Amino acid sequence: MAPNPATDDYAGSGLPRVSQAQLDEIAEMHKRFMEGRIGGRRAILRKTNLSGLSLRERDMRQADFSGCIMAGMDLSAANFREATLYACDLSNANLNKTVFVRADLRGARIESADLAGANLDNADLRAGALSTDGSFVASQNVNFRGANLAGAKLSGSLASSADFSDAIMSKVNLTGADLRNARFEGADLTEAEIKGAQFNGANMKSAILTGVQIDDIRRSGVDLTMTITDENVGKSLQNLEQPLAKMIKEHRNWVSTVGAEGKQLDLSGFDLRVLLSLAGEKLTALKAVSARWCGMDLTDIQLQSAVLDQSDFRSCFLRGGDFRASSMRGARFSHADMRNADFSPLFFEAGGQKQASACDLSDCNMRYANCAGGKFKMVKFGGADICYADFTNADLTEADLRGVKMDGTKFAGANITGAQFDGEPPAV
Repeated sequence: MAPNPATDDYAGSGLPRVSQAQLDEIAEMHKRFMEGRIGGRRAILRKTNLSGLSLRERDMRQADFSGCIMAGMDLSAANFREATLYACDLSNANLNKTVFVRADLRGARIESADLAGANLDNADLRAGALSTDGSFVASQNVNFRGANLAGAKLSGSLASSADFSDAIMSKVNLTGADLRNARFEGADLTEAEIKGAQFNGANMKSAILTGVQIDDIRRSGVDLTMTITDENVGKSLQNLEQPLAKMIKEHRNWVSTVGAEGKQLDLSGFDLRVLLSLAGEKLTALKAVSARWCGMDLTDIQLQSAVLDQSDFRSCFLRGGDFRASSMRGARFSHADMRNADFSPLFFEAGGQKQASACDLSDCNMRYANCAGGKFKMVKFGGADICYADFTNADLTEADLRGVKMDGTKFAGANITGAQFDGEPPAV
């Protein structure tokens, strides 16, 4: 039987386990209880392993799941209004359109979960902890790292010190929320509603705040020097000396004639997001240092031998793209779809010998990126952060992964022959 990461990772948790049939029965009895019907009973499932099970569209109002492992569960469209989920592990769960109004989620782990369209209005998202043996346990902040909160409602929620690092929070409603000392490092808050929210002491490093009225954040004294706002998003394409289409044509001519004619296209520092898509474009040898590509469709784009250092590719569609021999040092790829993209080397003759021009991804941020099936042969990853990225079935032959952060990175089925690591190579 194939392994199921949603359940197998918690097999040794020591918590009692229930089956889907048992959980369905408990949910039905809880429904009867909420409707005041005979034979009903409130659902109380404290410290139980429910990982991988489903409560999809169930009415679980006022139920108690304190300390439960609910990782990988399908809880989409379920109603947990005023429920207790204190110190629960909801990582990787499907919480799409789930209702958590006035729910107790103190100390919960909600990392990498899908909360798109979820309702957490007035939820308690402060620190909390629950021991297994009655001993003292230090409180843990609620963890939303890498979660998808697009369009979620958190108005009036108590989320002081919560961790939203690298979370997708576009169009989220944070009206009147208590977000003091919360972490938003690398989070995408595009067009978020933040009126009346408290941000004192919050960490906004590298957050995306375009389309956001940031006056309240400024009044909170938050350092915005490294955030992307409407004020510093980059140069507008309207400032190009010629129409972009003409410049691309000149660039292709420059490439085909090996520099004899035409002119190399340099988009360094420009905000390219207005283009929405460059899917399938041939932009070999492009120079675009510190360009903003966030959220663009770059499927099957050809960017061989390009210089793209410090560029921002967060949440981009890069599937099937050709980036062979390109320099992308310090680039950001968190949440990008990089499946089957090609970062292999290109080979050339020098002094009668065959030389390799390897792709340089050193110091880049690829947290939560989907790199499944990608080609990363001989890539230089030194200093990169690839935590929670998915390299399933990827080719990492002879790649240099020394000095790389890779907590939670998936390497199932990957080819790591000849790859260099600081210690023992990961299990594949």
